[in-house]
Amino acid sequence: MPVNETLSNYSDMAYATSVVIYIAAMLLYFGEFALGRVATAAKAKETALVGAEKSAGSTGAKDVVGHVPSQPKRPMAERLGGMAVSMTVLGALVHFGSLLTRGLATERVPWGNMYEFGSAICLAAVLAWLIVLFRQLRTARREATPAQLRGLGGFLMLPVTLLLFLSGTVLYAEAAPLQPALQSYWIVIHVAAAIVSSGALMFAGVASVLYLLRSRYENNPLKMTKVGSRLPTSQALDRMAYRATVIIFPVWTFAIIAGAIWAEAAWGRFWGWDPKETCAFIAWIVYAAYLHARATAGWRGVRSAWINVLGLAVMIFNLFFVNLVVAGLHSYAGVPGS
Repeated sequence: MPVNETLSNYSDMAYATSVVIYIAAMLLYFGEFALGRVATAAKAKETALVGAEKSAGSTGAKDVVGHVPSQPKRPMAERLGGMAVSMTVLGALVHFGSLLTRGLATERVPWGNMYEFGSAICLAAVLAWLIVLFRQLRTARREATPAQLRGLGGFLMLPVTLLLFLSGTVLYAEAAPLQPALQSYWIVIHVAAAIVSSGALMFAGVASVLYLLRSRYENNPLKMTKVGSRLPTSQALDRMAYRATVIIFPVWTFAIIAGAIWAEAAWGRFWGWDPKETCAFIAWIVYAAYLHARATAGWRGVRSAWINVLGLAVMIFNLFFVNLVVAGLHSYAGVPGS
């Protein structure tokens, strides 16, 4: 099956463009995060002034005829955050275009090798973040810390941009048809579920890392850097990590089951303790332990967060080391020389 080189080139250009856009969004997120405390103080001052004006009006002060009250100027942190969200949405659209044109160029699903798989996982992580962010913005009038939550985007975009850079350089593979072993409808079902769950679990792992930083600050405020003081409350971060994990855990379970069914159809057995299968099962056990610990008295908080971070480490190990170093039936990285 011939490859459409024109669409393949468009895909590569869109991929590089999305990385640049994501880096710009990351810098804007970090800018909002750094100025978050200043914005909070300015907002509190503005609220106090508005309250004073209302109080003065209630005592009989009259408004000047023809006077139009000046609109309060948005703090720099909020403007940076708004631009960061816009850049993230733009980057996600361009990123999706990269995967779409890659699939059209090869006339197959765009996750047939490590380069495409890593790209798809990053897009899933970005979409998970945008879903959480827009849910928070819906309740911005009732929430006290919407800007703080939005500023966390930089901490997610950092691993996303690193993985995209690694995928686009070290793991890059030319557009080509699927290997014969992957030519099955199960690649749509099994791998798509693995991509969605891996992206969401990446977001959950980052939230748990930030929870550990915030929790350490709350326990020892004088021994921690200012990063911990500017993070949302530990309860909010713990809730974000838990909700993402508990929602996506059934999808990860389905991905493992679908992989076993595909293995029986391709190799004649449901489970053969291949390195990829074994590592995926270990990750499932770790996340099951996290959900159990999260619901167990005495293990909530820091202990359960460390289990979630361990799950993220196992997923990263499974993604890179098992695919690129360990030889097995799942060695379809598509990396030149592997």
